Amino acid sequence: MNAAVAAPHRSPARVRLRPTMQSDLEFVLSLERDPENLPYITPWEKIQHEAAIRFPDFRHFIVEAGPGLEAGGFLILIGCRNPHLSIELKRMVVRDKHQGYGRAALRVVKKIAFDDLGAHRFWLDIKKRNQRAQALYRSEGFVQEGELRQAVKVQDGFDSLVVMSMLQEEFAQRRAGALELQA
Repeated sequence: MNAAVAAPHRSPARVRLRPTMQSDLEFVLSLERDPENLPYITPWEKIQHEAAIRFPDFRHFIVEAGPGLEAGGFLILIGCRNPHLSIELKRMVVRDKHQGYGRAALRVVKKIAFDDLGAHRFWLDIKKRNQRAQALYRSEGFVQEGELRQAVKVQDGFDSLVVMSMLQEEFAQRRAGALELQA
């Protein structure tokens, strides 16, 4: 699962995913508490991340990014043992924005979801106010399925969640068109 990819619009933006270890959790928590990220995520307690590291239905990864592949973010998958083959990208946070690391990590995790974990459907929900991330997911082949209106409480009231997904056959079509990492 240590696939690496170069971001399409920049070199040397590259990433690799590795399983999160207990010793990584302070880094993970610091990214979640970062004021730049807080409007877009619902932070977890340390114990929730510890459980995600241990529970077989989850995959918790550190995104190693840049020329030296230092810790640059994290992501969490849920439903890795889902009998319906529907895997959720629960969270993806990248420290250094606008470097192509989020796009590169998304391409690697799509390959993991479909090729390694056998997903039929790979999905996520995202706060409606997070327009930049929605644009990224759309450009990477995710389709908006709907909206959960005012589903989460935020500092200034409520925000809706936009549900997006990609199906295995859509991923295969994108791969055939050289828009995805090859098997």
